[in-house]
Amino acid sequence: MKNDRQAKILEIIEREPVDTQEQLQARLQEEGIACTQATISRDIKQLHLIKEPFGQGRYRYTVSSQRSRLNVADKLRTIFRESIISVDSAQNIVVVKTMAGLANAAAAALDGMNIPYVVGSLAGDDTALLIMRDTESARSFCEEIHEMLK
Repeated sequence: MKNDRQAKILEIIEREPVDTQEQLQARLQEEGIACTQATISRDIKQLHLIKEPFGQGRYRYTVSSQRSRLNVADKLRTIFRESIISVDSAQNIVVVKTMAGLANAAAAALDGMNIPYVVGSLAGDDTALLIMRDTESARSFCEEIHEMLK
């Protein structure tokens, strides 16, 4: 149902200018899809919709040009969280242990996050090595991962 509603939202904003959540809600109801304003708001956020000017001081919803990049980053973060078994550091190197076969996914998730203090990553089957800028960055990163895994 959610996927159908969101597909319909994309179809509507492609077809006609919609500049308020209320207008979008009305168009959905005309299409036989009943939903609340709160649901519309969540859908707008999940679809990465933005408002852009379209003339005469009016705005319309449109899909962000960064949508596909953001969706990939979200998926990689999910893979990362679900694949980690443990994380530890020694000097400026972080060792990330994952479930078998998932180290590449975890390393790709990290690379996709563009963390400024990660110099690079190298992944095998169930282990990823991360080279950090310094020892403090490695320690801090391990603490963040431990918090994320709680």
